[in-house]
Amino acid sequence: MSVAAGIVVYILLWWWTFFMALPIGVKRNSNVELGHDTGAPTKAYLWTKVIATTLIALILWFGVNALITAELFSFREMSKSM
Repeated sequence: MSVAAGIVVYILLWWWTFFMALPIGVKRNSNVELGHDTGAPTKAYLWTKVIATTLIALILWFGVNALITAELFSFREMSKSM
């Protein structure tokens, strides 16, 4: 995998993982003040989710990179048979 392709794959994995992690641990505020949204979380823990997402995406990236470099299946060969 080229460097540019590796960066693109990592960015995509990071965003997918981040969007999956966003709803984890979210609790609604029970004491809603005037002008505040009723669905707003009390604490979003965004920095914790960013760090966890970075580590999980890195692990997933190594897995995807290993699959691509091991050539267990080739996208180029699959495209030729289509």
